[in-house]
Amino acid sequence: MLKKILIFLASVIVAVFFVFFINAWRYTHDRHPGYDLNISIDARNQPVKLQMGFAAEPITPEVPDCWEDVNKNARYEPDKGETFTDGNGNGKFDARWIAGFGNKRAANGVHDDQWARTVVVDDGNTRLAVVILDLIGFMNDEVIDVRAALPADCGIDYAIIASTHTHEAVDMLGLWGDSYFSSGIDPEYAAYVKAQAVHSVIAACSHLRPAKIRMAKDLSGALSMLEDTRKPHVFDPGLRIMQAFDAEADTTLGTLIAWANHPETLWSKNLMLSSDFPHYVRECFEKGVFQEGKKVREGLGGIAVYLNGAIGGLMTTRPGIPVADPFVDTSYTTPSFDKIRAQGQQLALLGMQALAASDVELVEMHGIDLRVKTIEIPLANPLFRLGAALGVIRRSMTSWMKVRSEVAVFRFGPAMFTCVPGEIYPEIINGGIEAPVGQDYQIPVSGNPSVRELMQGEFKFIIGLANDEVGYIIPKSEWDTEPPYLYNAKNSPYGESNSMGPETAEIVYLELAKLLQTMPE
Repeated sequence: MLKKILIFLASVIVAVFFVFFINAWRYTHDRHPGYDLNISIDARNQPVKLQMGFAAEPITPEVPDCWEDVNKNARYEPDKGETFTDGNGNGKFDARWIAGFGNKRAANGVHDDQWARTVVVDDGNTRLAVVILDLIGFMNDEVIDVRAALPADCGIDYAIIASTHTHEAVDMLGLWGDSYFSSGIDPEYAAYVKAQAVHSVIAACSHLRPAKIRMAKDLSGALSMLEDTRKPHVFDPGLRIMQAFDAEADTTLGTLIAWANHPETLWSKNLMLSSDFPHYVRECFEKGVFQEGKKVREGLGGIAVYLNGAIGGLMTTRPGIPVADPFVDTSYTTPSFDKIRAQGQQLALLGMQALAASDVELVEMHGIDLRVKTIEIPLANPLFRLGAALGVIRRSMTSWMKVRSEVAVFRFGPAMFTCVPGEIYPEIINGGIEAPVGQDYQIPVSGNPSVRELMQGEFKFIIGLANDEVGYIIPKSEWDTEPPYLYNAKNSPYGESNSMGPETAEIVYLELAKLLQTMPE
């Protein structure tokens, strides 16, 4: 009898492991076998007249069902008596899981639309599309899906799909569902986002117009709204702005606004879907700045596109960091929609003031130089490995525990853009890497030049979370999961738990450095 029981138990264990490994293969097999980009395009020698087009397509989901957060912990917990209103009458709770803080944070409505906002740039030889999604992230497999769906008659040579990294939009990475073991991704919504990204590119191509550009930057004005929550305290606080005009009508086609900060000012208890402070940045640039319904500064018109940058470390406006109202003697610390309004208005005013003072305006300029490289990154994080095997995180493996990702750089006119596939630490971008006491790997600071030192041009933009989201990109000399901890701290720092692993930064940096060093002078 005992022998039969043991045989039965062994059979069950084998069956469970068999099902687990079959599912793990299904979730992690390469969805795009053989996909490999190695693009090198140089601009024509003579100055060119650019065409640019802008578009914005909503990706806001419906929120059919609302619920009562009885204990005010922003976690939907029906086992604790929390109930929902069945808005669509289907007899079940249709959750829209909000990404970025903890599990079970189900949306209770929509505060502002989320978007796929696109700019297309054409120099007569090369056509680029840059799509920015109001999402916490958009992984490389989905980027490839969007590229494959672009119509050939759009003529796109290369499409960049990046995210603002808002922590107040629907989960598109899978990590924030109703438990640690279930994905927060709704496949229907994911398909909708990809379709809207494609529509945004098509629309931007249809809006192409001869363009002139004005460039500006304010490298310190927004620093007061930033905190680096991890040593060394290195920031990337600069605002960089590009305004595109119709060269014939002299009206604004659109504006690019780049800043490096987590859009999480609304913080963890917010239950309304939102793009966070980028919503107000864009509204102010487009429609003007308002105080109590009265316009106090004209907008620029056109379509505003917000780019995020080097936000690792991490760059944040946490509760307790004051954000001053630009018009009244009030500073907001508690997370609120007033706080993100004030933050967005401050950023917009700084950006518009910088543009008004700028004398960098060009009609003819250097055309598009472009470098792109597919890379592989080891998936060393054990939690990410488990999540991938369980289908919580759904991304391809190109080989055993290696994922496909991508780096790119491009330039036109006086602007150079570096595309980074995750949340890179500012010390890699601007310099200031340290090798502190307590590091896990006994290595010195490399002495390599920072990314911005390798970039050319006066205006050096970083597009973070571009074409992927690999998590935090941490200098290996600052990697720390084992005691003793960095700077004699009592606890390990935040970051490593949401990183692919300690080799990620070196791989990303070296591949970017190669691309930047091959750009023509």
